[in-house]
Amino acid sequence: MVTSYRPIKAYVFDEGFARFCNELYSPDIAEMENMFVHLTNVAIQKFSDKYSQVHGGKWSTKDLRFYIESVYGTEKAQKCFEDINNLMIMSLKSVQSVIINDKHCFELYGFDVLLDSNCKPWLIEVNSSPSLSTTTKSDFKLKN
Repeated sequence: MVTSYRPIKAYVFDEGFARFCNELYSPDIAEMENMFVHLTNVAIQKFSDKYSQVHGGKWSTKDLRFYIESVYGTEKAQKCFEDINNLMIMSLKSVQSVIINDKHCFELYGFDVLLDSNCKPWLIEVNSSPSLSTTTKSDFKLKN
């Protein structure tokens, strides 16, 4: 949530989520049309035989961090999340001079970030109207 662009004043909700595909990623050209490998959208994944109604292909940010710490170590997890925060800050700074800043309003953004196999974050897109619809109980708890 951004309450000001001049100066930048932003808040990050620390209970976000990570979304996963139901199929293991493959760079194989034969898998290029397989949407279950490349798109994490619930609208796509819910049609997979491997889709879980319980968790909806999502982990809390807390669970993601725990996984990264368990597999790669605390330092790698710390760097990963610092890099995600820096990515968000740099994105906001890059549009700071062109955004109309209304002091009576705030902006709510959804940052889509991909983590590669080295836990390096890559910005995919920034949603100016992130979906607040829910598909699971945990999703409702998170967004409500």
